[in-house]
Amino acid sequence: MLRRSYLLAPAFAAAVAALAAAPAHGAGFGIFEQGTKAMGMAGAFTAQADDPSAMFHNAAGIAFQQGEVALGFTYIRSLEASLEGADPFPGAGYSAEQETLSEFPPHAYWVQPMGGTWTFGLGVFTPFGLTTEWEDPNEFRGRFLSSRASLTAVDVNPTLGWRVTPSFGLGFGAVGRFSTVELRRNIPQFNPFTQTIADIGTVELEGDFDNEGFGWNAGLLHKVNNSFSWGLSYRSEIDVDYEGDAEVTQNLTGTPFDALVRSRIPFGTTLPVETGIDFPAMASLGLAFALSPHTLLETDVNWTGWSSFQEVDIVFPGGQLPSTHLTQDYDDVYNYRLGLRFGDEPTGQWRLGAVYDETPQPEEAVSPLLPDSDRIGFTLGYGRDGRRVSYDLALMYLEFDERTRDVNFPDEEASTFFGTYQQEAVLFGLTLGF
Repeated sequence: MLRRSYLLAPAFAAAVAALAAAPAHGAGFGIFEQGTKAMGMAGAFTAQADDPSAMFHNAAGIAFQQGEVALGFTYIRSLEASLEGADPFPGAGYSAEQETLSEFPPHAYWVQPMGGTWTFGLGVFTPFGLTTEWEDPNEFRGRFLSSRASLTAVDVNPTLGWRVTPSFGLGFGAVGRFSTVELRRNIPQFNPFTQTIADIGTVELEGDFDNEGFGWNAGLLHKVNNSFSWGLSYRSEIDVDYEGDAEVTQNLTGTPFDALVRSRIPFGTTLPVETGIDFPAMASLGLAFALSPHTLLETDVNWTGWSSFQEVDIVFPGGQLPSTHLTQDYDDVYNYRLGLRFGDEPTGQWRLGAVYDETPQPEEAVSPLLPDSDRIGFTLGYGRDGRRVSYDLALMYLEFDERTRDVNFPDEEASTFFGTYQQEAVLFGLTLGF
């Protein structure tokens, strides 16, 4: 007898959990590279914030800036993203590869002095996102968890900078986050006619950019003297509620099981689905030391409040499928950044940097949806400020620690998918200023 467990959330829940499953290049699913000058110093920029990307790194920085428009992107490409399976499933000796990641998160900024001590800025950037996609999706043994998952989050960030004194500034901003998701996975079910697990369908979910949430940011920048400055920055948690459409397509097995399945699952029907993501708050402390008139060293400590991402609830308002609760149990984490710059921007400025970034993801949550791990990165950058146009270039290499999963959450024993993941990536940034 076919039971309604056929429709149970594990078949759909893990799929919708992929809303958050986008392996980006800040830990978790964050993207810290929102300005190429800062990227060249591995993001150690809170105590400088001297270009328009200050709206992301430290809003107070725009209080000291002149009018400028900056446009750019970060090209993110994976060099390796692989899985070596383990027993009991998918099994020792099994291996799989992700499709090569190739994404271009953009950023755009406008800074305009308002007269006196106030400056207005508007930033548009992508602080969360990217994509996981596995090769040979119909053969991939993790296809019942995810074969493709994509998340994009775009922030619109109007900001005010206030130069309280010639050396002390504050910044305040509002943040509107607009987000969309896409995912694909297959659905398993025991076939009583063949006594095997059948791949009975594919579920695809798509959402629009009308899913939004709102928050705020603030910053402080103190240029103590010509040799030392420090800054603080905070970006609030933002909760986004998603409404999307899910559609299930049947995969025929060629047995009487097909008719039985078709009577139980609404194939070919668009199903409304709702869920939410609690995007984390972020805070940064930066200290910058001028080693000479043309050489500066900065060190930053960044905190990300990933403990806001504890669970994902999936709801089908029409009742065609049962709702589900998924545990994530992320932890708050820190990353540590060190950057060095030397030279004058009018004649050419070189930058170097290094970052150590902790993962917030517990071992129990590591899966084909998002196999995250601690990582270390190294950067090289160059910039030049011309009469009418400035440009900044940066290159980053990221190496992820090998990450193994061989435990489950106590209430999710059925989700066993054990193995070891290895990843490497390279990023290239370009920003033009006018």
